[in-house]
Amino acid sequence: MVDWSKTWTWMDGEWFEGNKPLIGLRSQAGWLGSSVFDGARAFEGVIPDLIRHCQRVNRSADILGMNGFMAPEKIAEIAREGVAKFDENMELYIRPMYWAEEGGFMSIVPDPDSTKFAVCIYEMPMPAPTGFSATTTRFQRPTLNSMPVNAKAGCLYPNNGRMLQEARDKGFDNALCCDALGNVAEFASANAFMVKDGKVLTPSANGTFLNGVTRQRVMGLLRGAGTEVLETTLSYDDFRGADEIFSTGNYAKVMPIIKFEERDMQPGPITAKARELYWEFAHS
Repeated sequence: MVDWSKTWTWMDGEWFEGNKPLIGLRSQAGWLGSSVFDGARAFEGVIPDLIRHCQRVNRSADILGMNGFMAPEKIAEIAREGVAKFDENMELYIRPMYWAEEGGFMSIVPDPDSTKFAVCIYEMPMPAPTGFSATTTRFQRPTLNSMPVNAKAGCLYPNNGRMLQEARDKGFDNALCCDALGNVAEFASANAFMVKDGKVLTPSANGTFLNGVTRQRVMGLLRGAGTEVLETTLSYDDFRGADEIFSTGNYAKVMPIIKFEERDMQPGPITAKARELYWEFAHS
């Protein structure tokens, strides 16, 4: 899978073509999961919110006890330098990462002085805005006192993987999951929104899921355009009765849900408006 598209990797001031191996079996992150990342997108000649993604990867590193030592502006500079290595207007995924090479007490606690940093950039086409299907899942998001859910940490994703596999076993593309209290939190791979009677509703950022960069951006754009957006407590039944459902995230930005459980849905006008506003912002 890592060889399916053109890739450039930056580490310690050098660029390497391809998926350069960087983490060994003795690396603390390699066997104990102390790694964080973020993702930005380059498409149509723009890289929206790049600096916010660079700032967040530093916060994520600090949350996991590592040292987010690269200035966000420097990370952004490296990212733009890497993007220039690809054909113009190529659709890319930009992934800055930190990981721990060594551990402290019993090797379990990351040693912040051993923190490493790299940037990986690779071709990844933007999906067509045709939408996806979703179902529910028995798996839940963890709480802040049990997992570092306020970081974009690699150790969180096996749980999301279980949700996605369950959804695909049922014949769906994605899963809408709940938090530990049974309230809707997000999709397994993106933040969740629904529309009812002209209002946009989204789960409150209660510390059980990542308050996405694209999520925040789309909420602000819709509000600026006069659409009411409410962060609130939502249930599966709320989504079952929604007029529209859509997702936001770095991979696809804004995507409609065209089927929820057994109900077929059509992309709606507010979903289209959210996507249009985001593209206008990206090119502004």
